[in-house]
Order: sequence, then structure tokens, then C-alpha cells
Amino acid sequence: MGKGQYGIDIETADRVAAEVAAAVSSGVQMCLVIGGGNIFRGFSAAAKGMDRAAADYMGMLATVMNALAMQTAIERAGVPTRVQSAIPMMTVCEPYIRRRAIRHMEKNRVVIFAAGTGNPFFTTDTAAALRAAEMGCDALFKGTQVDGVYAEDPRKNPKAERYDRLDYLDVLARDLKVMDAAAVTLMRENAIPIVVFDIHDKGGLARVLTGSGVCTVIGAARKP
Repeated sequence: MGKGQYGIDIETADRVAAEVAAAVSSGVQMCLVIGGGNIFRGFSAAAKGMDRAAADYMGMLATVMNALAMQTAIERAGVPTRVQSAIPMMTVCEPYIRRRAIRHMEKNRVVIFAAGTGNPFFTTDTAAALRAAEMGCDALFKGTQVDGVYAEDPRKNPKAERYDRLDYLDVLARDLKVMDAAAVTLMRENAIPIVVFDIHDKGGLARVLTGSGVCTVIGAARKP
């Protein structure tokens, strides 16, 4: 969305694509799950009276549009890419097939998973956690609006406490609004850490991947 009110900002897509390309060139295998809030938010539409299932399906279709935009941006950056949709649409992209996705990644292609889980009532966070578990990912990186997890919204309270590291149970018990409970629980069950960083920080992804960036790591409690 960039600085706009809605839609796809090509400059922003290219910047994110360049960061993904840099990560891939360093030897990191990546797969992406992209939301659709810049085009349509199913939950918000449902709150205004639209049928929740219909609204969620519309949101899933928005993620396909974003995935195709990101595919072209990443390929402009020189990295082969495949889009797989949980809602089959063969003329537009591949259907989601786990073993095919793994094979793409083995060939150093970036796989972009679209249409969430393919089911209403599940968030993009849950879709990302599900795909991370299915792909056997070492970590789930969540690019968000701020540089980590805070006790309160730092945009409303500049003095809000920021966390460098949290346990999965801390996030659930404190009801911290970083990811929904289903996503956090799934990552906890599969021992996959969640790394929250600022998607707007140019070069931030590369720094976080090398351990020098600003982020919050959510994982198992460290033993004393």
C-alpha cells in the first residue's frame, strides 16, 4: 500500500522484493504469506454487516492479487518465484500442493502462498503459521508496522514497554496483539520461533536474518 490509502504501491513492492532477493542470494530459503488488507479486510467488512464467510473469501482473493504483484516484483529482482493458492485458480497460479512447494524451494525458488488457508474464519497469521509448519521452516518472520512486540500500541503510547524476547505462553497469557492465539499455539507446538520486525525498515530483513537487526523473538522459555 505504501503511503496510499489502498491498493498496491509498486515502489513499496519493489523494495520488499529487493530485500527478499538479497536474503535468497545469501543462501536463505524463503517462502512468503501475504495478506490482503490493503485491498479488502474481511473482518472489518463483517463487522459492518457483511456475511463473515463471504467477506473472508473476498479477503482471500485480495491476497492472490497481492501475491501476483509480489511475484512480478521479486522476478524483476532476478529471483524465480511461484505462487500457490489455497483456492484453486489454475489459469492464474498453481494450487497449493505441499510436496510441489517443497520441491520449488529445493530449486531455490521463492514460493508465495496466497488465499490464506482456503477457509473462512482463519487469519493470515494462522495461514502463515500453518505453512511454516508444513514447510518445516526454521523460523516464522512477521513483518509488521513496528519494530517488535510492545505491551501497548507504541503509536498511541510512545512510552510503551518493548520486548526483545518473549515466551509463547507470555504472548498468550498477556493477550499481546502480535498474532492470533491459533498461530502462536501452532508455532509453540512445532517449536518454530516467531521473529517480529518492522517491514518498513529498509534493509531490516537482512539485518534481522544476520542477527543484527531490531526485532522481538518469540520462542520457548530459556532454561536457567
